[in-house]
Amino acid sequence: MFAMSLLACKPNADETLDRLRLFYSRGAGDQIFAAFTIPSPALKEFAATSPEGLCVYPDPDERIRFWDRYLREWAVLEDDSIPVAALSEFDQGLYGGVLGGEVRFNCNPETGWISSMVVPLLKDWSEFKDLRFDERHPWLQRYERQMDRFVRGARGRFGIGHVILINGLNFAFELVGATETYAAMIDDSETLREAMELGLTVNRSIQQRFFSHIPLLEGGTCSSGAQWIPGRVIAESVDPFHMTSVDYFEAWGRPVTERIMAEYDGGITHLHGNGRHLLEAVCTIKGLKGLILGDDKGYPAALDVADDLRARSGDTPLVMVTSHDRFVDKLNRHTLPGGVLYLVNGTPDAATANRCMETVRTYRC
Repeated sequence: MFAMSLLACKPNADETLDRLRLFYSRGAGDQIFAAFTIPSPALKEFAATSPEGLCVYPDPDERIRFWDRYLREWAVLEDDSIPVAALSEFDQGLYGGVLGGEVRFNCNPETGWISSMVVPLLKDWSEFKDLRFDERHPWLQRYERQMDRFVRGARGRFGIGHVILINGLNFAFELVGATETYAAMIDDSETLREAMELGLTVNRSIQQRFFSHIPLLEGGTCSSGAQWIPGRVIAESVDPFHMTSVDYFEAWGRPVTERIMAEYDGGITHLHGNGRHLLEAVCTIKGLKGLILGDDKGYPAALDVADDLRARSGDTPLVMVTSHDRFVDKLNRHTLPGGVLYLVNGTPDAATANRCMETVRTYRC
């Protein structure tokens, strides 16, 4: 297996990796970091030819050609981004598909992603005993083939991002849906824990395959949201606990999350707007390398409450999404908290992004 190093789609990759290394070491609490999104002809072309909604499993060769066209446009950016192709086709659907579930694909023209999902596999928990995980399942073979194709297409040009885990309660959602999963925490905890053990086995297999097929970039893992993190780092999800109390997270979420992160060099996760009550608890997960804070309708934007989120999260490296105008306003007024990687959407062009980066690099809190 070769080791990725310099990237044709990121001429200043060495400098960027040095900055990200500092960020994830928790040694940059007085600094800020930024990754910008600019208008993309490749994405515009994709949107014109790829309608939103359900679609078939795409041709991997066409997918890697799309990522090559799209990420080639990043070469002019001198920001803290790393060009990363997403294996988005192997999202939720892969985890249910390997157990015989019906995998469905969905096209998102705004992002260029084709994601997957699966309808609940079981009518109820009584069918759980009949589930079997086959390490030679055709969906795992398809997953490996696409990774190999992506490695050939990305070599020396851009990175390939890790695939999210569908672990713990998320995995149980795949089996019987959310309502039955939440009920089982109270009414059938033994079966639920057995399901979570199966989920751990499936997730471990999928992640091990990823790190066997996808080389690290300069000793680190590429990530669509977190950009690049030193070591073999996984992407966990605590989404089911956004709808529960912190106590349920401590009982049902922390143990399985820390268990799988301990098998790697740690992990990242994310919180949506309705999950911010979990912030303090999530930031104390053993092995947590960084936390992405999402914006959701009905909740304050992360940037609007950034000082509070920063104060509550200790020295955990945070990633926040924001618009260009709001970011620049706070940048010019010197009111951005440090220890944060800002994902800035809607920047008009690369020249504007690069001018902003001159201020970002010298910014001190």
